[in-house]
Amino acid sequence: MTTTASGPLAGDRSPADRRLVVSIHDVSPMFADPVERLADRIGGILGGPRFAMLVVPDHWGAAPLDRAPTFARRLRAWADAGVEMFLHGWVHRDTSDHRTAAAGLKARYMTAGEGEFLGLSADEAEHRMRRGRDMVEDAIGRPVAGFIAPAWLYGPGAMAALKSCDFALAEDHFRVWRPATGEIVARGPVVTWASRSAARTASSLAVAAAARALPDWLPTLRVAVHPGDVTKESLMTSIDRTIRSLSARRTVARYSDLRPEQGASS
Repeated sequence: MTTTASGPLAGDRSPADRRLVVSIHDVSPMFADPVERLADRIGGILGGPRFAMLVVPDHWGAAPLDRAPTFARRLRAWADAGVEMFLHGWVHRDTSDHRTAAAGLKARYMTAGEGEFLGLSADEAEHRMRRGRDMVEDAIGRPVAGFIAPAWLYGPGAMAALKSCDFALAEDHFRVWRPATGEIVARGPVVTWASRSAARTASSLAVAAAARALPDWLPTLRVAVHPGDVTKESLMTSIDRTIRSLSARRTVARYSDLRPEQGASS
């Protein structure tokens, strides 16, 4: 095997050294049917419920989990079967008045008004995190695995609140980390899909195709799907191909399995 001074080349890693983490975002009573469809499809590819769900307690203020007992029971069944459950904001919708140009640009171009935690104060972010965690944990009957902000966008207030709330894990576009210590347990972008426009769909299909074709140089690769993906067969076909291809070359892992990668730090 070819090696370098720091160890094996990335392309020479065994599948056990390369991990794949799959998640379903925006899990809510509002999207019960597409979430069920995604869970069935992904579970069939991975050989069981070897993925995570990101749960929104009250999507856009119109779908409170504590008033949807049938969906709450379904969530608990998934959790009992081994699906990791993350808190994914409170309402998901961004209603903040962004005071900096950078935050305004992120809110406008990186998401369709759904970066809920980008502009919140620390107090408001903590309030929503604690309230949301209580609602989700009441539904699933166990602690959440961590917190992932809607659209992977965090402002300074959200970052401060993460530590106060003592979540085990958090995730953004480019890393997974432990909020208590700042320790990074995975690096690299997330492969995801977009259904909002033809241009975004085409771009996401191209990125997914590239992810399937590129050498496996990243120790951890994350794949995320959303309820809107089920509205376009091209996206579902791409999701199918991508998860099948990557899971054949990598070990399917849980977020809780992730450990600090060599050279990773805060």
